[in-house]
Amino acid sequence: MDIVACPCPSLGATLDHTLKQIQASAMGFILALIAALLLLALMGAGLRLSTLILTALFIGATLFGLASPATVFVAGLIFLPALLIFNLPPLRRRLFSAPVMTLFHGMLPELSRTEREALEAGDVWWEAELMGGTPHWSKLLDFPLKPLTQGEKDFLDGPVEELCSMLNDWQITHENKDLPAELWDFIRKHRFFGLVLPPQYGGLGFSAHAHSEIVMKIASRSVTAAVTVMVPNSLGPGELICKYGTEQQKNHFLPRLAAGEEIPCFALTGPQAGSDAGAMTDTGIVCRQDLGDEKNILGIRLNWDKRYITLAPVATILGLAFKLYDPEHLLGDQEELGITLALIPTDTPGVEIGDRHDPMDVPFQNGPTRGHDVFIPIEQVIGGRDGIGQGWRMLMECLAEGRGVSLPALSAAATKLVSRTTGAYARIRHQFHVPIGAFEGVAQTLGRIGGLTYLIDSARLLTLGAIDQGIHPTVASAIIKYHLTESMRQAVNDAMDVHGGKAIMQGPRNYLGTIYQAIPISITVEGANILTRNMIIYGQGAVRCHPYLLTEMHAAGSGDLETFDQALMGHLGLSLHNGVRAVALSVAHGRFARVPEGPYRRTLQHLTRFSAVLAFLSDITMGVLGGELKRRERVSARLGDILSHLYLASALIRQHSESDDKDGETPFLEWGLAWCLQQTEQAISDLVDNYPLPWLGMILKRLVLPWGRRFSTHSDDLDLAIADLLQTPGPARDSLSSGIFLPKDPKEPQALLEQALEAVLEADPIRKRLRKAVRDGRLSSGKGMLEQALQHNLVTTAEAESLRRAESLTLEVIAVDAFPSQQFESRQEA
Repeated sequence: MDIVACPCPSLGATLDHTLKQIQASAMGFILALIAALLLLALMGAGLRLSTLILTALFIGATLFGLASPATVFVAGLIFLPALLIFNLPPLRRRLFSAPVMTLFHGMLPELSRTEREALEAGDVWWEAELMGGTPHWSKLLDFPLKPLTQGEKDFLDGPVEELCSMLNDWQITHENKDLPAELWDFIRKHRFFGLVLPPQYGGLGFSAHAHSEIVMKIASRSVTAAVTVMVPNSLGPGELICKYGTEQQKNHFLPRLAAGEEIPCFALTGPQAGSDAGAMTDTGIVCRQDLGDEKNILGIRLNWDKRYITLAPVATILGLAFKLYDPEHLLGDQEELGITLALIPTDTPGVEIGDRHDPMDVPFQNGPTRGHDVFIPIEQVIGGRDGIGQGWRMLMECLAEGRGVSLPALSAAATKLVSRTTGAYARIRHQFHVPIGAFEGVAQTLGRIGGLTYLIDSARLLTLGAIDQGIHPTVASAIIKYHLTESMRQAVNDAMDVHGGKAIMQGPRNYLGTIYQAIPISITVEGANILTRNMIIYGQGAVRCHPYLLTEMHAAGSGDLETFDQALMGHLGLSLHNGVRAVALSVAHGRFARVPEGPYRRTLQHLTRFSAVLAFLSDITMGVLGGELKRRERVSARLGDILSHLYLASALIRQHSESDDKDGETPFLEWGLAWCLQQTEQAISDLVDNYPLPWLGMILKRLVLPWGRRFSTHSDDLDLAIADLLQTPGPARDSLSSGIFLPKDPKEPQALLEQALEAVLEADPIRKRLRKAVRDGRLSSGKGMLEQALQHNLVTTAEAESLRRAESLTLEVIAVDAFPSQQFESRQEA
């Protein structure tokens, strides 16, 4: 029995050892395959190259005995059929792409015509690089920004400067409730309504950059005047006629608009249709009607009820958006022709204008307009018959102008003004014998004001550069509309806190009151900010900026399998590439990302990592939610926040790279970048912590935030450095507030601030010397201290005069207005 039994343990051990070797060999080979796949995805290798490398790996493993034949055979059964299918397009389309297209089509959200047109409007630009996951930073750093021409500079230094010096904001807002007649005449005479209209029609032909600088300078003096100038040059009849009008419309209207002979307004918003254009109840019916001596004219009978229309009370030409119907089929077979735009002289019978709204006591001309059975010839449609049904596309393509030029100009004007005035006030105003700007809480607030001002101006200028290159960046303009107006709100609120009661009491001395009142106007116009953040930025950006998604949507909708297949293959390859890169760069905390060398290298690596993370999370989220993403607004908002802060950080780097005073602007750059990185990481964390599928959110968090949150806000020292720059006259302060109007009349409140700041700084060493004398017992504090100092030769006569001047100017600066009681009684009686 022993002789028979002896070999069994040895044979069993041998078999067990062999089996373990086979298992180890198989496991090693599979791990090698997985590693090869990950490496190929990281490198962005194409399908054919990946197939060749994997095939070579199989052959090498067989020839060199790196894995057993059985292992290679089993692995081949798993991998090679898939590779074969994917490399044979007809077979791939039939077995893979066709089922995916069916699934994809079923996941697409239902889009109205207006939603489709909004998605496809305008252009994509740098934001597409950020959404793609592999931004080419040289494209940003080398992007040319169009400088102002000499003619544009002359206009800013001439008519704009003169207009600003004529403006009295207190008189406009609290006495006249409008611009005085002489200012309306000045605006017309100098063609402020034709800033962007082509010179051949009598316009000034200025760039978007110049348009922004003009509005910004005027807004730093009077919001009412700025809105009056910016609206005709923004979304309105002028721009629409330039781009889409017939030659007859251009030749007739544009010269009259440029010269101010026509005052335009554009009526879009109605009581039941604000952001939802599809709910518009304003209608036009194609019909025939007699018009004067002309009989049986083909035209449109219009009925509308619009509100919030800037310049409507004084307009002579009304641009109108309405839904057009053709029940008698006078134009063709279709009955519903879609949103259409038309030009209507306001003296046309049935047009109602004249009533005014009161927008937050900022009295620019704004009001409702109505029309009842207003008949116009068909030729008054913008673009003529070719423009019928094209209205929403026209509006969406032009909307970037208002979002990308006008509103950022208002935001920049407000923050530049509050940076300059609040810094000066914080240095002039003393409490407990020290400037309030020396208190750490106030310094923190000043740091935020300065940092946000630099960020706003950087994003403004970058986007203007795109517009002036002929790009209409609809996604970027939505980003800066939301984030710049919100940052402006924060900065102005901070300025109000620092000024305290000084900024609350209305009167000619208050240089912040109107700007504070105007905050909700910028926030609300061009689409409320809640809508912009939660639905527009990412809702539009995800589709427009993705390299393949829009193509896939069109192909799936039309049943074009070949086009869908090509886009799908590109999409899958990009998703694998970005997914592996996102995880690898997150583990490495951005290191090894290939970016240009230079002072921004480390920051660019962080931004590249977050770009890859955004692309990865976007594909995962769109795959998980499909059409449901349209309704998951907070998911969309957080993805949009990631994209937005990457864009804002890009703008900061581009601005600093162009600066002539890089050292002076470095504190502002560092503050802004720290804020953007922290906000980006916060948005990622909030997204995965509140992910629609919690288990998947936990996995994603481990992949994209493997070390947790690493970015904090800027340091206290950075706030102190910026606070010091805002309180000290010099190049940094001047550069930050460049472009706003600085009154030359020494009695103007802002001019008094500048005088007081210089006087206080000049007197500061003398004041410190006297305080030391008080501590040493050589002087008694209180009334008569200066006379004692003169008697004891502690100050000279000139120094005493310097102290008196500083004290006198300080009292002027901190003073507020008071009015006779009778003035309030007369208001009550009125």
